[in-house]
Amino acid sequence: MKKRLPLITSFILFIALCVSAAYWVMYINKPPVRPISSLPSPTEQLASPLNAAAGLFGRQRTYTVASHYKLTGVVVDTNKGDSVALISINNKPAQALRVGREIIPGVTVQEVQRGYVLLNEHGVGRRVDLPKDLQRKRY
Repeated sequence: MKKRLPLITSFILFIALCVSAAYWVMYINKPPVRPISSLPSPTEQLASPLNAAAGLFGRQRTYTVASHYKLTGVVVDTNKGDSVALISINNKPAQALRVGREIIPGVTVQEVQRGYVLLNEHGVGRRVDLPKDLQRKRY
């Protein structure tokens, strides 16, 4: 055993030297820390994939309410493609848009109903409701 003690000690010291050298090489070559960008809240991140895949297994799709769009009127036709929605974006003058038309890049009118409009905003369904005071007027 006394003959092997210097060999075992040398091996342990060699392992310690390798660990120390690896630590210092990794410490010196560490990449710079990148700033973290502001991420959307976790509920917004989860809403898109779940809503996009909602209809795959027979479940009714859910839509989030769009806040910067204002629905000022609808013209519902028996042919769904001919229905028209009057939509105002960020309090600008309202535009008359048919189903399938693009409001702004990436946002299209998906469906027009009597009390609301469904928009497709980059694959996410958005619902814009007609204000209560305008819902009762029918021409």
